[in-house]
Amino acid sequence: MADVTAESPGTPEPSLHRVMGPGLLLLFIVGDILGTGIYALTGRVAAEVGGAVWAPFVVAFLVALITGLSYLELVTKYPHAAGAALYTHKAFGIHFFTFMIAFAVLSSGITSAATASRAFAANFAEAFEFEVGTGIAITAVALAFMAVVGAINLRGVSEGVKLNVLLTCVELTGLLIVIAIGLWALGFGNGDFGRITEFQTGDRTALGGVIVATTLAFYAMVGFEDSVNMAEECKEPTRIFPKVLLTGLLVTGTIYVLVSITSVALVPPDQLGEGDTPLLQVVEVGAPWFPTHIFAFITMFAVANSALINMLMASRLLYGMARQSVVPRAFGHVHARRRTPQIAIAFTTLLALGLIGFVGEVPELGGTTALLLLAVFTVVNVAVLVLRRDPVAHKHFRTPTALPVVGALSCGFLVTPFTDRNPDQYVIAGVLLAIGVALWGVNQLAIRFQRTEPATPATPTPEP
Repeated sequence: MADVTAESPGTPEPSLHRVMGPGLLLLFIVGDILGTGIYALTGRVAAEVGGAVWAPFVVAFLVALITGLSYLELVTKYPHAAGAALYTHKAFGIHFFTFMIAFAVLSSGITSAATASRAFAANFAEAFEFEVGTGIAITAVALAFMAVVGAINLRGVSEGVKLNVLLTCVELTGLLIVIAIGLWALGFGNGDFGRITEFQTGDRTALGGVIVATTLAFYAMVGFEDSVNMAEECKEPTRIFPKVLLTGLLVTGTIYVLVSITSVALVPPDQLGEGDTPLLQVVEVGAPWFPTHIFAFITMFAVANSALINMLMASRLLYGMARQSVVPRAFGHVHARRRTPQIAIAFTTLLALGLIGFVGEVPELGGTTALLLLAVFTVVNVAVLVLRRDPVAHKHFRTPTALPVVGALSCGFLVTPFTDRNPDQYVIAGVLLAIGVALWGVNQLAIRFQRTEPATPATPTPEP
């Protein structure tokens, strides 16, 4: 079928451009998971659990893997944009519920991107040794950066994905440097491997400490779910997704465990938990001769990648929901030449620009983002079982029935206050969801107004 390159009355809306093969999709997934989290949260996790900092990352990886298998069944069964919101809509058919799931995912992506923009600005100042403080100048740099991300997103998914390849290679290199320096230093006896079995959880039991730390570590594992929103821009998504998504999860999980082990072996957990640059401490201890200012650039690229991927995801999610008539159909408009959802991109970019002045620091964001996504993952695991009653004509991946049950129970538990989660995260999530309810009301009023608005009378054709 020929590509649609121009729009005219009666011409179908152009589709998104399928440019992502297995390699690009793998780098997208790896780059999305290896984002802001591991560079900033390793120390925070160590502060909760002590030397066994690897344990929460392993638990978070297992929960993510189980949920990832549920996503695989659904994305190969329904290879369309919108991800969790689409699956919720098909499983339950309740527009309000679908809208809130979409808004939860959208909020987590945009808020992560906005926070990554501020982190980019801070690292930009450090890398170039600018004295910009933490006020207006940082905000201005973050706003300019987000505008550039929006322009890249608008230009085309090919440009965005190619830039993601470059940024993923940079952030992956940074983590491999940490691992290599750690192993090199430990090989010369500059560390203590005995720390990795020590639990320092304060008044909590070892299990309680691991659970609390997992609620933080899970933020470092999220990102795989963003890839399903790119399904309409992937080549043969039903065929390539299973192998690529599982490979991406295994690669990132392995890297996280190696980084956490080498970090705590070189730097005591109480020191690792101080400050916002735990991996920089590891490099300084393991290789004092290494030019540590390079890490400001590496971290800058890592958070830039997080912002780019989250904005790609958010705009495609909004586009997909417009095609399902859950949000106004204008958001599903695709640029005839660029093949990008231009209105969805503009809207999500404006939201991110508005949030940049109000987002908190990474730990606060990480916990809230993980809370919202764990709630979404609970619904997705249930949706897999419900949609078993909806067979499709083509072959698709099928996860063992027991795993979605385990996934729903584990994700649901991690949402509850029994995990000793910071109560502020529930407050922030509640405010975001309240905004979603308000937007739902506005959307419903707009739909009703469109239905009741009288049609414009047709212009009579003059008689010959």
